Amino acid sequence: MDKATPPAMTFSLLGSSRPILAPRVGKLAIPGRKTIATPHHVPLTSRGTVPHVAHDVMRDHTAINSLYAGLEDFIEKKSPAVYKMPAAAHESPLKKFTCVAEDMPLILGPRRFPSITPPTANTSNSVALLTSVGFKQLHSNEYVEAVHKLRPDIAVGMADLANKEPGNRRRARMVDRTHAWTQEALEKLYGQSVAEDAKSKTAFFAPILPLENTQQSLYLEDLESELRCDISGLALYQSASLEFVPESLASLPRLLFSDPETPHHILREVSLGADLLTTPLLGQSSEAGIALSFSFPAPSGLKDGSSEVLAFGDDMWGLDYTTDTSSLGEGCECYACRNYHRAYVHHLLTAKEMTAWALLQIHNLHVMDLFFAGIRESIQRGTFEDDVLAFNRVYASSMPKSSGQGPRLRGYQLPANGPGQFRRVPKAWGQLNQAMDKYTESQIATPDTDASGLEEHGFAEKA
Repeated sequence: MDKATPPAMTFSLLGSSRPILAPRVGKLAIPGRKTIATPHHVPLTSRGTVPHVAHDVMRDHTAINSLYAGLEDFIEKKSPAVYKMPAAAHESPLKKFTCVAEDMPLILGPRRFPSITPPTANTSNSVALLTSVGFKQLHSNEYVEAVHKLRPDIAVGMADLANKEPGNRRRARMVDRTHAWTQEALEKLYGQSVAEDAKSKTAFFAPILPLENTQQSLYLEDLESELRCDISGLALYQSASLEFVPESLASLPRLLFSDPETPHHILREVSLGADLLTTPLLGQSSEAGIALSFSFPAPSGLKDGSSEVLAFGDDMWGLDYTTDTSSLGEGCECYACRNYHRAYVHHLLTAKEMTAWALLQIHNLHVMDLFFAGIRESIQRGTFEDDVLAFNRVYASSMPKSSGQGPRLRGYQLPANGPGQFRRVPKAWGQLNQAMDKYTESQIATPDTDASGLEEHGFAEKA
């Protein structure tokens, strides 16, 4: 007998001085799922898996309590296998297909993040995707059907995002399309025409475009009035958009698709009121061989009167770590630091052994978890602004550079071929005259060649 469908997601704020543009602490709860304390980061997945971390390792040695997946990871075929996954009414076929635990909150969006800019443009009823077999269009009704079938815990609405700086006419189309897609999704998921037992139990996060407030004012007004009862949160694509959140929607959780360059940028986005943030720099650091080592608040001994600037991490490719038997992070209690040392990780990197990136990913996830835990405690103490100033003084302004080469890039990590972009694979053939020149240069003198022939080829230059 199938279990009853759980009630909707709830989000409660534990304290905030202002409704918008202020750091805040909250709790996002979905019955039967892990509770997410906010602000927090949302780990990004590749086909439903955090890169370099197997599901059993994630369960036993990390504190991950949410995941983000892009639908374009799973619909490369005409009849995607993920839609054929058998599941009970209370189960998510997407979670079963990716072997994600049922109690893990899973967020689904149309595209992975960060995404590759497709060569084709979005249309009035579809967005361009990059699947494992090439680019395709995802129609708005297909995405709604995917949410119905896959039953993620949270679905991010489709947004018409421009590939480059949009003009006035393009901005108007972005708003009109996103507005229409949001209305369509909410009507098909929760509308009055949908039978009560057929209504989706997935929470819906309405997108807010990276445009000025005046350019999407009608859409925002509609979110406040007609669509308010059906949306459970907001999805934003730049930190400046946090300023445009209407006060009537301030109680909703805000998922910011952020690509911060440093932890300084993360703190700024939290200070503006972001609740959930994507942090691609975490995985990028792991793949670069960087062991993160920052904390918030900054180390107390360096807050006042110290000119020392601390790095955000250490490059484990460095020869200094060949015989270093200390842990990746001083005092760190993660699985990697409790069982291995820097010399071992350095050896694994130089040997191009994949275990190196797995250990670095486990460690860096732990550092990021503690970083956000420190942020939440600081906000609740009321010392967040002072702690941010101290953090900015103590830590460097940029991430450390890697001196090695990371693992092989996955296809969606490479830019699409286009004007001014490098080729993924160099050309195998060139112009015929270039090939003839190379052939001529490759010829060497035969044993029958006399001294003048050898001299002509450069083998017998006169002294």
